[in-house]
Amino acid sequence: MAGKNLRLGIGALGISATVLVSIALHEGYRDKAYKDAVGIPTIGYGETAGVKMGDRTTPERALVTLLSSANRHADAIRPCIHVPLHQHEFDAYVSLAYNIGAGNFCRSTLVKKLNAKDYAGACEEIRRWNKAGGKVLAGLTKRREKEYRLCKGEKT
Repeated sequence: MAGKNLRLGIGALGISATVLVSIALHEGYRDKAYKDAVGIPTIGYGETAGVKMGDRTTPERALVTLLSSANRHADAIRPCIHVPLHQHEFDAYVSLAYNIGAGNFCRSTLVKKLNAKDYAGACEEIRRWNKAGGKVLAGLTKRREKEYRLCKGEKT
């Protein structure tokens, strides 16, 4: 049986219920499309892909979309991570990528530190992503702190 301290290759990790619940709680649910803090049409649990103002959803549809989108984000960040991870680290990075985009995640200093096996430094980098439109947002700061704690394996 694998120990709790075992890091697994990135291909062995999938999204967990923890990350889905975390994203849903951070994003909140909205049944009607709205513009987020930087003006991007958003719906459900923070979904932006293909969303147009006037769109509507249901909680059930939004959860299915969240699962699909979280899996897409996980798949998109896997190729840029070249070191083994704990499940909680992967969950934190998927949550971050869901919010900032996989491209931004993969181009980040966080990934450079992570791939250099600076695991603590990579987790610390999460806290830097607390701005939208160049402004520090209290909600993002709170979310990043929870993602940081998840990354470190602490209770959130």
